[in-house]
Amino acid sequence: LNSSMGVHDELDFEFLGNKPGKPITLQTNVFANGHGGREQKMHLWFDPTADFHYYRLLWNQNQTVFFVDDKPIRIYKNHIGSGLDYPRRPLQVVVSLWDGSSWATDGGKSKANWTQAPFQAHFQDFNIAGCRSDPSNPNKGCYSTKYLWNSRNYCQLNSRQMKDLQDVRRKYMSYDYCTDKHRYPTPPVECRED
Repeated sequence: LNSSMGVHDELDFEFLGNKPGKPITLQTNVFANGHGGREQKMHLWFDPTADFHYYRLLWNQNQTVFFVDDKPIRIYKNHIGSGLDYPRRPLQVVVSLWDGSSWATDGGKSKANWTQAPFQAHFQDFNIAGCRSDPSNPNKGCYSTKYLWNSRNYCQLNSRQMKDLQDVRRKYMSYDYCTDKHRYPTPPVECRED
């Protein structure tokens, strides 16, 4: 999901290709107020090209949670009160296929084979639940508890979801910007807060 061009907010699910037989990596990223660089990567525990799976985002004023097949794989909490950026602009859904083979596919070792084009992605059971945005006051009414995602049950993960999150991250996480000392010698503030 992303908002319009310029300073924007964006929530990404990105599938990074790989050689046949190697796991496909799912990268997530959070842009807030035009600032990204919050990548996390994990090797999927299934082949996403073999069957359909559910990829879902929960986005409210408390947290953004990325889910795969109803398991939370990432949480990004709202720490605006501490001076940190948090996605809060209206978002739109954008789907694209792009060539990241210079860095993404097998660490940049395997390039896209354009003779195999056209490339396709297929979707089913697609659904969006959201709040209609008013351009003059984008969040007016969107934080109301009349919306399910703003209810108390969605302010934080429950104990089962926290266990699932910890299990998935422990078993499958391959990169976390919070622990990348080369890029961030001092961990970003949101990494120290959680």
